[in-house]
Amino acid sequence: MVSAKPTLTGEIDAKPSQGKTSVLKALRNNKVAYVSFWFLVLIHIAVFLGPVVWRVNPEELQAAGSLAGWSLQHPFGTDDLSRDVFARMLHGGRVTLIVGLAAMLFSLLIGTVVGACAGFFGKVVESILMRITEAMMAIPTFFFILVALTVLGTSPTMVIVVIALAGWMEIARVVYGETLKWKEYEFVEAANASGATPFRILTKYIIPQIVPSIIVAGTLTIAAAILTESAISYLGLGIQAPTATWGNMLQNSQQYIWTAPVLGILPGVAITIVVLAYNFLGDGLRDALDPKFVKK
Repeated sequence: MVSAKPTLTGEIDAKPSQGKTSVLKALRNNKVAYVSFWFLVLIHIAVFLGPVVWRVNPEELQAAGSLAGWSLQHPFGTDDLSRDVFARMLHGGRVTLIVGLAAMLFSLLIGTVVGACAGFFGKVVESILMRITEAMMAIPTFFFILVALTVLGTSPTMVIVVIALAGWMEIARVVYGETLKWKEYEFVEAANASGATPFRILTKYIIPQIVPSIIVAGTLTIAAAILTESAISYLGLGIQAPTATWGNMLQNSQQYIWTAPVLGILPGVAITIVVLAYNFLGDGLRDALDPKFVKK
């Protein structure tokens, strides 16, 4: 899709499979991004399917007692309340990744709609939407999230909504710039002259051309959302117990940093490597989806 050029009718010259093959080949050539991709696949399989195999209740008190060491029954030991840490890592990872994915999708929806409408319609619509975007970017993001959660509550749904509302602006700017570029192409002018509605022109002719940029932005947004959720949970304003997330596991472990450091190391390392993997994957996708980096 990347190497293909739109014709006057809005069709694609090259076959889709050729574009996909080029992108996959370019991503494979980027060793760090390729390894990050498969690492993320394994992590998602582990946290979503792992509880099916490891059926220990993450909230159930274990006979081994509190702060028990690693064993076959408890591979990561138990926490201060004698709960299985391995089970909590799996369930907490599931919640953390769901929050990141959901916040990313919501951010993409808002950012794409705002950016596409501002770039396509221009004039008054552009002025209003882009001034709103710039005003939101001027607000310190993290403090906005803290205040919003303090006022609106800390339910999982509210955490997702607030993180998304604080992270759509960069996506809007990317989509805005791409829309300005693509709306000047002849196939868009031809569609406009043929009587196509603005909605049809946007959804059929313009947005499909900026999907690569949206994919890259979405990948980086997941990493930012996971890091944000972990930070606010560490401060006690994220998803609350008994629901486990990597962030609130890190928060609960801080008083045992010297007596049982593994309670903080495990979620901390998990957050770090997942966020890094998403960032590396995003960088690799940017290179792979950029025609300058893809061999035709």
